[in-house]
Amino acid sequence: MHTTPTKSALAATIVLMTVTGCANMSETQRGTATGAGIGAGLGAVLGAVTGGGGGSRATKGAVLGGAAGAVIGNIWSKRMERQKQVMEEATRGSGVQVSQTADNRLKLEIPSDVSFDTGRSDIKPNFQPVLDRFATTLNENPSTNVTIIGHTDSTGSPDINQPLSVDRAARTRDYLAGRGVNPARITVEGRGSNQPIASNASASGRASNRRVEIYVAEPAQG
Repeated sequence: MHTTPTKSALAATIVLMTVTGCANMSETQRGTATGAGIGAGLGAVLGAVTGGGGGSRATKGAVLGGAAGAVIGNIWSKRMERQKQVMEEATRGSGVQVSQTADNRLKLEIPSDVSFDTGRSDIKPNFQPVLDRFATTLNENPSTNVTIIGHTDSTGSPDINQPLSVDRAARTRDYLAGRGVNPARITVEGRGSNQPIASNASASGRASNRRVEIYVAEPAQG
């Protein structure tokens, strides 16, 4: 007996095929392909839901969704690789972690001993050279966008930690803007103490949790 695949199964299959195929792609292609796969899966569901036509509707939806997904994906271009190398050199020995994320974003993780004193949002002097070099790389690659996320440890109440985490991110944005980076490119967020990366039971763990994360993304073009 022949059965028609469910809409969710069709979507899952499309996404799985795309993600699996990414294993053999270059870093430049991978972010776009992942976005396209997710978009295709969603498009397939929408195509099937919006009316008759069965597989043809789902297929058309997948094509349209894939196009949309390609737009929202990120690419890892030569400019992004160069920016990563520059920031690795600029932060060597500072404790700042520089990496490429799975969704093709450049990530800078700045610990508290580099960025901010406990309970404060004033940028420390040893953080300024890092931001100066970072601002230069952003101005050299104006097609990217930036997300800055502030974090705190669990000391203090959420009423204190949440605005403090936002203020730390905002101060970082303002510093970059003062170095010529268009602030419209920058999104700031604060997570308070909600996303620890270490135990808050020890002083060293709390120090690790007091941090700022900066993400740089170069959106793929459709």
